[in-house]
Amino acid sequence: MVDASTLARELAGPRPPALLDVRWALGDPHGRRHHEQAHLPGAVFVDLDTELAGHGAPTDGRHPLPEPADLQAAARRWGLRTGRPVRVYDDTGGLAAARAWWLLRWAGLTDVRLLDGGLAAWRAAGGALESGEVHPEPGDVELGAGHLPVLTTEEAAALPGRGVLLDARAAERYRGEVEPVDPRAGHVPGARCAPTTVNLTPDGHFAPAAALRERFAELGATDGRPVGVYCGSGVTAAHQVAALRIAGVDAALYPGSWSAWSSDPSRPVATGPAPDPTPDPTSGPAPGRGPGPGPAGPRTQRPDHDRT
Repeated sequence: MVDASTLARELAGPRPPALLDVRWALGDPHGRRHHEQAHLPGAVFVDLDTELAGHGAPTDGRHPLPEPADLQAAARRWGLRTGRPVRVYDDTGGLAAARAWWLLRWAGLTDVRLLDGGLAAWRAAGGALESGEVHPEPGDVELGAGHLPVLTTEEAAALPGRGVLLDARAAERYRGEVEPVDPRAGHVPGARCAPTTVNLTPDGHFAPAAALRERFAELGATDGRPVGVYCGSGVTAAHQVAALRIAGVDAALYPGSWSAWSSDPSRPVATGPAPDPTPDPTSGPAPGRGPGPGPAGPRTQRPDHDRT
């Protein structure tokens, strides 16, 4: 993280960081317009849908990882240069900017930080704003891939049996009560409900590290235990990865997330408020394959070929 006052000093210093404005929200396609109306001085707008995501089949998810060459080309358009620090922000508590933070670190950059509290914190600190488009000089940054851990769909399916898989979406989506964008409602069997918005204070800052450590410990996510995170399409899951990092826990991201999982009819879907128990493979058939748990317990919808 970087706070607003520290960022102001950095921008006034001899080696100012590059600034990326990653304003985006599900259902709001006007991030660029918001950027042009008011943004931090010198901040370049980043389009999450087209520059921080690739394109693939539905089973790759709504925001699959971009090809490294495409991400490098975008980063050079943003003016990123070798050795220059990068700071990213949005106006939603980092929920979108965290995607840029995670991707750039996955691609090999080390000095990338989220503005804690985002645009609101900058305004509250009296920071200057400007309007219009920003067209930086092309950068020269070299990017690769694989510098942060990711989960495939198979690995996400297996993780609850040996570690912790956290679902960063809203609780009602986890429970399967609503599903606004993806093919099926529910969650990955064995995943634990952990909405990433709970990691934020009411004013959009990350909660203190001690509070985050306590929260994640209650979810079973502790340092030294395998931890993975997913959301709807790999965007807010990056925010959860950032919160875990603040708490001292390293976590892998499942980029395809629920949009990939729910698009594959061979994948089971669980519903309800609690994770499915992980069966002991030596104890016979998994519980619940007959009548199933009661109304208050979780329910797993098996693939069609597995229900018969």
